[in-house]
Amino acid sequence: MAGLTTVRVTDATVELGGLEAAARTEGFGMMSELLESWESGANRFDRTGEILLVVSDGHQAIAVGGLNIDPYIDEPGVGRIRHVYVASDFRGLGVGADLVTVLLDHARESFDRVRVRTVTDDGSRFYEALGFERTEEEYATHTVTLDG
Repeated sequence: MAGLTTVRVTDATVELGGLEAAARTEGFGMMSELLESWESGANRFDRTGEILLVVSDGHQAIAVGGLNIDPYIDEPGVGRIRHVYVASDFRGLGVGADLVTVLLDHARESFDRVRVRTVTDDGSRFYEALGFERTEEEYATHTVTLDG
């Protein structure tokens, strides 16, 4: 989408406060979890293959999403997309799809497969439209195998 920039997050507490408040208002706790784990140092998206991205409209953060080594499976080469959130005014415009596509492109450098967990039907449809398949694996609802 024109006029938007996507950059790697270096200080989540400064860049994501507005998104955290919006997500909390909608009943989503993933942004609070993201900021808490960043502040504690438990997850800074800084291990090999990991990244946290924020999309900005030039004035404010409008979307965020991260890629981690999947902490819920003991299998090498598996990444996990986490904490994807798009501000409500920007949904349906391709912002989330573009963000996840960038995360998957980054994942190809370090991972063979990526998992995600979503709790909504809209989230399921979103990931399935991007090539993810439903899975019965523990701690994941969808998975995608990456081609080199």
